[in-house]
Formats: sequence, structure tokens, C-alpha cells
Amino acid sequence: MKAAEAVGRALAAAGVGQVFGVVGSGNFHLTNAMVAAGSRFVAARHEGGAATMADAHARVSGTVTALSVHQGPGLTNALTGITEAAKSRTPLLVLAAEVTEPRSNFHIDQEALARAVGAVPMRVTSAEDAVGQTCAAVRHALHERRTVLLNLPLGVQAQDVPEGALALTAPPSARVPVEPSDADVTALARALEQAQQPVFVAGRGARTPGARDALEALAEDRGALLATSAVARGLFHANPWSLDVSGGFASPLAAELIQGADLVVGWGCALNMWTMRHGRLIGAGTTVAQIDDDASALGAHREVHVGVTGDVELTARRVRETAGVRRQGYRTPAIGGAIAARVRWRDVPYEDTSGRDRIDSRTLSIALDDILPAERIIGVDSGNFMGYPSMYLSVPDESGFCFTQAFQSIGLGLATAIGAALARPDRLPVAALGDGGALMGAAELDTVRRLGLPMVVIVYNDDAYGAEVHHFGPDGYPLDTVEFPPTDIAAVARGYGFEAVTVRTSADLKGVADWVGGSRSAPLLVDAKVTADRGAWWLEEAFRGH
Repeated sequence: MKAAEAVGRALAAAGVGQVFGVVGSGNFHLTNAMVAAGSRFVAARHEGGAATMADAHARVSGTVTALSVHQGPGLTNALTGITEAAKSRTPLLVLAAEVTEPRSNFHIDQEALARAVGAVPMRVTSAEDAVGQTCAAVRHALHERRTVLLNLPLGVQAQDVPEGALALTAPPSARVPVEPSDADVTALARALEQAQQPVFVAGRGARTPGARDALEALAEDRGALLATSAVARGLFHANPWSLDVSGGFASPLAAELIQGADLVVGWGCALNMWTMRHGRLIGAGTTVAQIDDDASALGAHREVHVGVTGDVELTARRVRETAGVRRQGYRTPAIGGAIAARVRWRDVPYEDTSGRDRIDSRTLSIALDDILPAERIIGVDSGNFMGYPSMYLSVPDESGFCFTQAFQSIGLGLATAIGAALARPDRLPVAALGDGGALMGAAELDTVRRLGLPMVVIVYNDDAYGAEVHHFGPDGYPLDTVEFPPTDIAAVARGYGFEAVTVRTSADLKGVADWVGGSRSAPLLVDAKVTADRGAWWLEEAFRGH
């Protein structure tokens, strides 16, 4: 057996059941071996799309997912998606063929590329060690929650592996949760005991049902309000004390209540500039606590008064065991009534700027929230528009929202929705894109149709890179480089086999309702011509970080 086949079979045996990619000569045999061993391969139309599909699938499924690419340009095409995954600590395994001959057109320093974007480079160095090194890469991705680039030299792929090389291959053991120390548990319990108005902010490290249940129980005992970072949106969806998302997307009421907290606890959450609005959501006298199973993450973005190294679920349960008498805390009847009435953005009054030719993004999003089935999974691209689908379209839980924004690249949203959809085939996939990102990633419309996904693609179309228009326009800068003639994106989608609806007014949304109530035999694209008279509410906040 050649090493390429042995590596593919070892990956499948190690539990890597889903692989995305674009196949070339260098990864042909490897990919086919994975398929023969039982892994599912999804061919994308571009390696960048494949990388983001794999990233999203790993996030939603909670499993190590693989990306298979050709040597050299196959890897460089995928780099933006790999960077997003690496920044997000996604357990992604990138399988890249590699040439080692410097005179080859395909030769680049792939190991240096991996390090440059924050991925962990590893390599299969010999046929004898191929299976063991492959399994080590899977373990590293899973246990360290890292994006790993496994380089597969062409010469090694073609060598014969020793007889019985696959005998010891097995799925890696589960990651062992980090136990918090007694001293850290005591310090956090003391801070909660002293707090009168605590707020919990849960992040990526709390996105599990067990962590959610533990946090909700502790919050109920301590009278804490609940919020999430954007990537964990939906975690507390059904809880009446949920403020939804903290940070730039927060509603006015949510921001007011978080600013009023005397204790903010970040659970598996970085408490970075986005989640804390550059620190403005932290009151002058507020105590800040942070829990993370990576000690280096504590205080990385702001000073914390109480830092706990530990697993979120274990820490919350340990702290609850030491807690005293239950208290009302921040959960007063007045606060509860306010949250029920106006914590959602759709309940905040606004002046509808819709006209005959363009629809207000808020009006569009509220209507779509009512039309689309509640059991949905949403992937969002980046741009001026992104706050509207992120905050006006509800999600049923933390698996209903996939937010690939750690690198803030546009063009990833459609591929995000595809990867998430394959991880949760029981839900309606919704891709929310701007016109720039939609056209940048349009090749993957073919992938949606080819896979038969009953997806709704919503394009917030303002014929521009809206973030730049609204950021630079008020200062009188020329905008010719970021504004474009109208594009009939609905016609583009029909060319890929989609049903499509152009929306200029609320009445045009009947086409969406008809699709939802019909057979859904083809995916639907909604080309929404949205108003462009002002920037999104969060835009000014976002540009503070540039």
C-alpha cells in the first residue's frame, strides 16, 4: 500500500468523516483513499470556499474536519479560509500535497505559510512513519483546538508503507477538560457573592449544551443576566434573562444593562474590543472575571481581577457547589419586563427608509425572520450589512449561527453556510451576504445546487462595498473605487439553477413565502435591493479597531 492511501485510510479510521477540497494531481490518491474508507468528500469550486466550508463544518459539528488541497497554488488559494480557521482555533486538518524540489513551479515554503497565518505545520516525513504522524496531527487538532497543516511530500506519498501499518489506527481519545484549582474556584465564588448586578458573557469556549446548562444554573442562583459574544449567539436563546449578543451588535437595552453590571464574567470569552465595545461596556468600578482553559488567554485583551484557568462547564459547576443562599441579583421584575419588551433589535422603534425601489434592511430582515422556518442555521458574510441578519434573524440555539469573522474577510459567507448546512442537515440553511461578498464567492452557488441543499441565500445589495462608502463618504472622499453599477444577482443565481426573487418592497417577499411553502426543490436566492442612505449602527464601532 502506498503512503497516500495509508494516510487517507488512517484519517478515516481516526474519525475524520468529512473532507472538503479541490482535487489535483497531488491530492488525488489521498482524497480517493479517504472516500474509499468511508469519509464524505465535498468538492468545492475554489479552495478558498473549501477551506471555509471545512471551518464551518468543524465549528458546528464539533468534530475534526479535513481540507484537501493540491501542492502550491491549491494551498495558497485556500489561505484566507485557513487563516480564519486558525484565528478561531478551529480543529481543522489541512491536507496539502507538497513538492520538495525548489525548481518545481509548485514549490513554496508551505511550512512558513502555515506559521504566517497562525496554523500549526506538521509533515509526513517517511512512509514508515506516515500513519503515526497522521494520527498525531489529528490528535493535535482535536486536543489543542488548532488548525493543523499536514504537509504530504509527493515523494513520500508514492512510497510503500510497511505491512500492518494501519493496525494501530484508532479514533483519538476525547479532549480532557481542564480542572480549575480550588483557589480559583474560591476567588470566583467570592466575587459572585459580593456582586449585586452580575452579567455572564459566554464565548466560543462555552458553546456546548453542558456548559450552557451549567451557566444557566449558576446564573439563576446568583441572579446574573446572560449574554454571549457573537460567535456563541443563540446559546441562551430560550432563557428569559438573555440579553443576546454583547458588543457592537448589542441592542440599546443590552448595552445599558451590561454597562450597569458590577461584575462581568467572561466564560470562554476573550472579552476583546468587539465584545466589550473597546472597553466601554465595562463600568469604571466593575469587577472583571475571565474563565478559559488556556491560561495564556486570561487578560490577553484587558485587565481582569479574577482569572480562572479551567473548563467552563467544570468551573461553573464547581462554583455553584460552593455558592451560598440564592439571590435576586440583577433579576428584578422591572429588568425582566424590560428584557421581554425591548432587548431584541426588532422591538426597537426605527424610521423605515424603504421606498419604491429599495427596502430598508431592518424591514427586510424582520419580514424574513417571520417568513423563514425557526429551525434554521445562518452563515453570515462580512460587510456593512452584517448586523442586520446577525441580530434581526433569530436562531434556535448556538448551533443555529455560524460566524466566520475572526479575520473579517468578505466572501466567506456562502461557503460558511454550506459547511454549516452539511453539519446540520435537519435545519434550513440561510446564507446572508452583501453584494460584494456574494459576487466574490459566487462560484460556490454551483456547490449549493450540486449538493441539493434547500438553502436560502439573502443578498443585501447596495451596489457597493457599503462599509467603505459609509466610512469614507462623510469626509468627502471620492467613492468611485467602492461603488458599482447595478448587478442582477438574481439572474446570476438562475444561471446556477437557483430560484430567485428580486425584492424592492415588502410586497416582493411573497416570492420567498411561496418558496418556503412549496417543494423547495431548488435553492432560493433573494436579491434584496436595500437602502444605502446610512451606515449600519455598528459600523462606527467596528472601524475603531482598524
